[in-house]
Amino acid sequence: MKTQNPFLLIVLCIIQSIFYLGCQAQDKNVPAQAIPNIAPAPLNFRTAARKATPCVVHVKGIFPVQRPPAFPDVFRDFFGDDFFWERHFQPPSDRRETIVASASGVVISEDGYVVTNNHVVQQAMQLEIILHNNKSYKAKVIGTDPATDLALLKFEGKSVPFIEFGNSDSAEVGDFVLAVGNPFNLSSTVTAGIISAKARNINILNEYAAIESYIQTDAAVNRGNSGGALVDINGKLIGINSAIATPTGSYAGYSFAIPVEMVKKVIGDLKKDGKVNRGVLGIVISDNDNERSIKLGTAVSTGVVVDSVALNSAASKAGVLRGDLIIGIDGQVIDNVSQLRERLSRKRPGEKFNITLVRNGKERTVVASLLPIQEMKN
Repeated sequence: MKTQNPFLLIVLCIIQSIFYLGCQAQDKNVPAQAIPNIAPAPLNFRTAARKATPCVVHVKGIFPVQRPPAFPDVFRDFFGDDFFWERHFQPPSDRRETIVASASGVVISEDGYVVTNNHVVQQAMQLEIILHNNKSYKAKVIGTDPATDLALLKFEGKSVPFIEFGNSDSAEVGDFVLAVGNPFNLSSTVTAGIISAKARNINILNEYAAIESYIQTDAAVNRGNSGGALVDINGKLIGINSAIATPTGSYAGYSFAIPVEMVKKVIGDLKKDGKVNRGVLGIVISDNDNERSIKLGTAVSTGVVVDSVALNSAASKAGVLRGDLIIGIDGQVIDNVSQLRERLSRKRPGEKFNITLVRNGKERTVVASLLPIQEMKN
């Protein structure tokens, strides 16, 4: 067995030590050069909350006690258990002649116009607006629209903080949103969530020709939020909170807001005329599905099927036929009946618009304008 040269071993050890120390020095410099010391920007909703909160107000009303109750039970969640206890379960001798209920509203102009829900102010004897700074004003009803559950109020304010309108059409499922209101009488409360669905019909409005095409969110909404603001990440209004789906009477994961594009049309009409000007297309419609699309001879399984067309209606004058599949209005995709009704609700009688439809497997476009409701009734 041969022995190794001691001198050679010493030289190898020295070389190895020098190499090791050089690597250590190099490693110490790598992190500083390759990973900059920059803190990630946190995700927060401060700007949106700061912008929206001063624009959301308390709406307090005095209501007569009536038998049977004036409000549908479906809206009891926004007024509170005490409210409904007084109206339904107290002995007649103990019942008060009036009760006080509160909800939310959104200031939309610096001169004191406020949008809220119709069910918040319906049959109110007196209304009061309480601002973010606790100043209070008497309010009057400019107009209401039961078909969309919207109402426009006015109080004599000056230079009042008001909200900026966003665009509910461009909002998409997955977008962050904030719900701002006064749940359980807790002023200026902000909750966060995402848009979980659009054009949702929950059959909550018991009105003739009701229009439901709600933005569905998972932002927490409870009693008192009704009439409050749903805002985007920039603090712009994209909806008016109106309802919740719940088996318990409190938030259970889903809340619903009226899209601001519908709100703009309704409050614009109420402000100008005190009523909403709507027309009718004159068709009976239903949602498309895969089975019906096969019968229609098209690969499109969404859209709205025209089941019948009224004589001398706006639809018949435009050339719409029974069996047509409506897939768009003015270039905007229509997936279901709720979307179509909402789009049409924005149109005024006589206003021209394009309808994209599929007939015999081929896409085509026709031009239509709604007829006043009175003409259709005649």
